Amino acid sequence: MRESDVGARAALVSSDAQLVRRCLAGEEAAWEEIVRQYSRRVYNLAYRFTGNRAAAEDLTQEVFLRLYRTLEQYDPREGDLANWLMRVARNLIIDEYRRRARTPTEAGEDLGDHEYHLRADERDDPHALVERRELSELIHAALAKLSPELRACVILRDLEGLSYQ
Repeated sequence: MRESDVGARAALVSSDAQLVRRCLAGEEAAWEEIVRQYSRRVYNLAYRFTGNRAAAEDLTQEVFLRLYRTLEQYDPREGDLANWLMRVARNLIIDEYRRRARTPTEAGEDLGDHEYHLRADERDDPHALVERRELSELIHAALAKLSPELRACVILRDLEGLSYQ
């Protein structure tokens, strides 16, 4: 890791720690900032895992409820808030999957929800939109064949860009 990367990471962790401290002190704006910064990322993870808009919205709410109840457990010495939050999200999603003991929805069932993944220029190009949807269907079909644990690893690493740690 380069020195500039280390410095940027330390600043991010420090900023996260301050945000969490403010939230734990009862500052409503701090909690709103956490939700604003991370809700789309959590929703995308939940959606990629479930393939269902309603289930992803429910899981996103559950993740933030759990986060709120366990925020005092966040330790900035162990990494930034985003990684901790995504670990909480992944664990909750896997737990929910096991609890429901059901198979994921069919790939492509809820394709209308994929628009949030598209860049503005892709929304203007019908060919790019069709290609993007076809790719999304293939990805969902492949992910549906994986175990919940392996699916979470693939989603977090390859689709969300997180490290294996």
